[in-house]
Amino acid sequence: MKTFAELSEQDILALAISNEDEDSRIYRSFAAALRESYPSTAEMYDRMAEEEIGHHDELLDLHRKKFGDFLPLIRRQDVKGFVARHPIWLNRPLSIDATRQFAEAMEIETARFYRRAAEKARDGAVRDLLTKLAAAEDQHEHLAQELGQHISPKARATEEETAKRLFMLQYVQPGLAGLMDGSVSTLAPLFAAAFATHNTWSTFLVGLAASIGAGISMAFAEALSDDGSLTGRGAPVVRGSVTGAMTTIGGLGHTLPYLIPNFWIATSVAFAVVAVELAVISWIRMRYMDTPFLQAAFQVVVGGVLVFAAGILIGSS
Repeated sequence: MKTFAELSEQDILALAISNEDEDSRIYRSFAAALRESYPSTAEMYDRMAEEEIGHHDELLDLHRKKFGDFLPLIRRQDVKGFVARHPIWLNRPLSIDATRQFAEAMEIETARFYRRAAEKARDGAVRDLLTKLAAAEDQHEHLAQELGQHISPKARATEEETAKRLFMLQYVQPGLAGLMDGSVSTLAPLFAAAFATHNTWSTFLVGLAASIGAGISMAFAEALSDDGSLTGRGAPVVRGSVTGAMTTIGGLGHTLPYLIPNFWIATSVAFAVVAVELAVISWIRMRYMDTPFLQAAFQVVVGGVLVFAAGILIGSS
């Protein structure tokens, strides 16, 4: 996998051509899935697909003029910094809200890529075309925002939507991943130590070590996942710090009750804290990740209960 800095001008053009082809096919898929229920929206996606094909042809013509007919095979997944895309276009029925959010994120990422590529380009013609395409992708982002009128009676201001998306990418998603990992992954060692020793101080030390260790591990994992230069996910240090801090907090929540000297009181309080933690995670997923509360609660609670039970069984054996 290459970093953005390692790409040559030919690599950048080849990657842009591949991206435009993929994006046009995604929009065609959205149009086909929504045509029966939302014909006007499907027509809008058809227009966006046609524009992406036009961008593809412009880029291909420029590549032929500069580098000849051979087109290197380089795709989004071959370059560090792009977000992996879940193939929601394969879902049936396909949510119009999901397509809008997907299209907005896709256009933001593509526009950022073109701007970064234009800054790096030395050839004037390449730089001018990439700058032009960045502006065109911005227009697509605004067009995708207009699709929200099908699901909401109020227009969504561009500034508010952009701020919300960036907040989601830079803080909510990393923080939620950390909170879930810290709340769930530390359950087993904590309650295994609790029921094996019945010693609150020893249990507290195990929980503290597990929480801090998980926080450090998650911080590095998130910071190294991508540099945020193309995705808008923010600086790796900030994102890693958010993830690490929330992971540690998630573990400490049910660890702190073991500062209470009485084992059964401490354990009862820890049980209650675990229930609150799982409910909070479910609410955050519903509020910010568009996941139905019951579905989110089922997913979180099942995983948490299994890990929780494993810790108690191991500690009691």
